[in-house]
Amino acid sequence: MTCSCLGLLLCGGAFALQAGEIAVPTFRGVEIDAKIEIGYGVAVADVDGDKKPDILLADKKQIVWYRNPNWEKFVIAENLTKLDNVCIAAADINADGKAEIAVGAGWNPSDTVNSGAVFYLIAPEDRTQKWEAVELAHEPTVHRMRWMRNSAGQFELVVVPLHGRGNQGGEGAGVKILRYQMPADPHSAWKTELVNDSLHLSHNFELVKWSRQPADELLVAAREGVFHFTSQPGAWKSWQLAGNRAGESGFAGAGEVRSGKLTGGASFLATIEPMHGNQVAVYAAPGVNDPSALWKRNVLDTSLKEGHALACSDLLGAGFDQIIVGWRVKNSDGKVGIKLFTPRDKKATEWLQTLLDDNTMACEDLCVADLNGDGKLDIVASGRATKNLKVYFNTSGR
Repeated sequence: MTCSCLGLLLCGGAFALQAGEIAVPTFRGVEIDAKIEIGYGVAVADVDGDKKPDILLADKKQIVWYRNPNWEKFVIAENLTKLDNVCIAAADINADGKAEIAVGAGWNPSDTVNSGAVFYLIAPEDRTQKWEAVELAHEPTVHRMRWMRNSAGQFELVVVPLHGRGNQGGEGAGVKILRYQMPADPHSAWKTELVNDSLHLSHNFELVKWSRQPADELLVAAREGVFHFTSQPGAWKSWQLAGNRAGESGFAGAGEVRSGKLTGGASFLATIEPMHGNQVAVYAAPGVNDPSALWKRNVLDTSLKEGHALACSDLLGAGFDQIIVGWRVKNSDGKVGIKLFTPRDKKATEWLQTLLDDNTMACEDLCVADLNGDGKLDIVASGRATKNLKVYFNTSGR
């Protein structure tokens, strides 16, 4: 139902919202590029070491960055393969104040034998010029990647394909999730380690820190469900958090997954289901007395059309995270855009929905960062059909 006093759509509870009960988010949208081709992946990192976060984009044929604060565009690499680029990972992995970059390319999801490519990009002294591309070993259908910390606190690259090698229609061998260790000379062969190869249609993943160990942990969204992976001595251990293991009704796979925090620090999961799906779902952890149970599923929205972007962050400065969702194809209302979901209670059983972008962003990807140093988190989003890159500067009151 719609609450006219604040223009918010209420999810999960049939009662009126009182004005002032929850902050109303406000954003100032700025289009910084109106001529991108697809906008497969966006990231934020300090590229040039000026202590200002820059925006990076993996576009169809180019890898580019936009310099904060004027958003001047520089091409890092282009035409890495005959096929499209598909993903990007950027982080300061050697603590020199400047980002290191890896990218995935050779994108052809129907070719599960010969497609895919992984590159590490070596920066020149002048980072506004073209970077050197070093090609690494890869599995077919490379799709997502992130820099993660290992048990020694050092960064390694995790790469997740969409399909297993030789798969047809999501059937066959499992997706080989690989962890890459950078050698002293990045031109040399990078050692790889198999994290897992049991899942299919693994569309996206998230890094979390749920334990006291220094290593990052993985949340992976796949056709079978959402799985948590941790690095143990000599092996990786996994737990299923969501899916059909216990006959979960209505679950048909997950395409996106992110982790958020509630008041008091409890974690929740947010997903888009199924892959390229129409549903936004949130999951609450089971009780401490039943750690083997699947997390409890709550569907918040079923109106998306090819939901493809997801984040969890505290945009409102409320002390708990909200869910940001973008979709890339016009829905039944003939619109694309970005929505925000805000929990109304400490257990996140009831949620409010707010429209942040109304039909100007066919959202392929998004990420969250404080771009202007005002202490408020902003949103960066790339639009596939709208062919634009936008920053949504957070003007919400504190």
